[in-house]
Formats: sequence, structure tokens, C-alpha cells
Amino acid sequence: MSDARLQLAFGGMHPDRVRGLIEKYGPEGTLRRVRGGAVKISPRIRAAVDVPADERRRQLDAAGIDAILNGGSGYPGSLAETPEAPDLLFVRGALPEGPTVAVVGTRRCTAYGRRIAERYGRAIAEAGWVLVSGLARGIDGAAHRGTVAAGGVGVAVLGSGIDVMYPTEHADLARDLIAGGGAVISESPPGTPPEAWRFPPRNRIISGLAGAIIVVEATVKGGALITAESALRQGKQVLAVPGDITRASSAGCNLLIRDGAFPVHDVDDLIESLELILGPAPARPVSPGPSDGLDSEEEQVFALVRGGDADIDSLVAATGKPAGSLLALLGRLELAGIVATDGPGRYVVR
Repeated sequence: MSDARLQLAFGGMHPDRVRGLIEKYGPEGTLRRVRGGAVKISPRIRAAVDVPADERRRQLDAAGIDAILNGGSGYPGSLAETPEAPDLLFVRGALPEGPTVAVVGTRRCTAYGRRIAERYGRAIAEAGWVLVSGLARGIDGAAHRGTVAAGGVGVAVLGSGIDVMYPTEHADLARDLIAGGGAVISESPPGTPPEAWRFPPRNRIISGLAGAIIVVEATVKGGALITAESALRQGKQVLAVPGDITRASSAGCNLLIRDGAFPVHDVDDLIESLELILGPAPARPVSPGPSDGLDSEEEQVFALVRGGDADIDSLVAATGKPAGSLLALLGRLELAGIVATDGPGRYVVR
């Protein structure tokens, strides 16, 4: 690994500035100019890049963090093809191969948006695609939870250092993603706080990793639309979930659809659209039918649970059945080993 590139990565400068300097002077020339004072930087950055590369490698090894250079082994090919690709990624876990789908949206989402994001995260995982998002509150976190619940593989891209979890309540979710064969990544060096200016550049990494981007809920000025704009610059396909025209959280999605994004209405529509973009799903789920021993009511409820209507309230609304009858039916499915509980009043396909 290039010593100069690793030392510059630990400086934590804005990625546009680093990219411009490296394009002009090369990594070694940039490092000399930074350390020599020819580049105007803060004392903190100068102290960070002064630390020898061997010491940085020891620190990374001790923390269980990998550093992957653009152009080197393990760097995602889809991201490397974008003009704004980071020179170096800090990684915990394993960056999975295969088609990747991004699900993004506002932190201030509605309960409807959260439910859709979790349902789509589950469906993407069950279809065999990798899901990438930002691990933020709201839509991002819900999509990651759907992935984990379905036993899928996901990648979280942070706007902070890889050892600085933000939000803190998603630390367990990050660990679950890594345990499931996925990864948590960042271009910011370890120890970097979640500074506001780091999040817009982070979004280009999310879109760069993905073959398609789904926006579930977004305001007209939120980070999700920045991700969608990055995706369009990168030549990626953007999909959006239509929403209530009176809600600010749906305004961004409705504008995207007006401007040509694919509208996505339900799980089946999502999978069909993604297959048109990415090719056949690697592992399409096959749900049991009557020949597998389920009666029509059991099959209906099983299909709803598989589709993401996994809580009692949603099942009551979808079927019109009393909660007591549904609980009895779900108990039979659970005894048969077909579904399992996932917290109070929630169910998942076993």
C-alpha cells in the first residue's frame, strides 16, 4: 500500500480537495506539500499526516480495520468506475461482491415510510441482492433492519470515522450487518466525528456502490436527493416511492418521479423493476402453496408476512380478520416452523 496515500487519508480533508491535489501533484507530491506548508491546512491535519504509515497500519490492525486503495484488491469495481471515487476506504467486515441496491430516504420519515423501507430491505435481501444505505435514523436504518431480519447482506456507509458510530443507537445494527457477511465503511479516518459537511460527499459512495437506487421518502432538500443526483451523474437508475402530495417527506420522491424516476408501488413491482435493471434476482424466494399443506387463509397470511406486513396491526388491516383469529393462525404457522416471532406482535418467515 502506498504510504503517502494512507497518510493523506488520515488527514481527513474534504474529498474534492484531496482528489484535486492528487490529480495535480500525485500522492507523494501532495504529501510533501501538505507537510511542508505549501498547502493551507489546519495544524490538526498537518499533525495527522505526519504520523508514519507503519504506525497507522499498526493502529488499523489493532482496531480490526482494513484500508483499501482505489485500484487495489478488494476495492468495489462499481465505485472505482465513478469519477468521484474515494482514494481510500476504511472497512470493517467484508465488502460483498454481486449486484447492490441502495435504499435511502429522510431521517424524519413517517411510520408508513419506515414500514416500506423495512419491507423493501427484506425483499431485496430475500431476492439475493446486497443492500447499501447510510445507517442513519429513519429510512436508512429501517432498510438495514429489513436486511438483517431476512438474513441478507448489507453495507453501511458512514459520514463519520468507522469507529465513531452515528447515530449511537445503531451500533448493534452495524455489528449485525458485519456478522451477516456485510461491512461498514467510511472514507473518513478513524476517530472522525460526524461533522455535517461530511454527509453530502458520503452519499456519492452509496450511489457509486449501487446498481440502482430506491428513494423511499425524501424532502426536496434532504440527503436522499443528493444521493439520487449523484446516482444520475454516475449513470445509475433511480426509483422512487410515490407519496402523499401534502407531506413534505414525500415531496422529493414525487419530484423525482415527475422528472423521470421509476415509480415503485409494492414489493412485486420493486423486484420486477430491479430485475429489468440488474438482471434476474440471484435467489428469488418461493412461497409455499396449497400443495405444501397450507390452507387458503394460512397461505394469505404467510404471503403478507413474507411481503413485510409482519405486525398484528398491519395483518388486521390487510385481511380484515380479528386479531384473535390471526394470532391463532400465526400460532399454527409458528408451530409448523414456517414463521417465527420477531419481537412483540411481529413475525418473520423462518
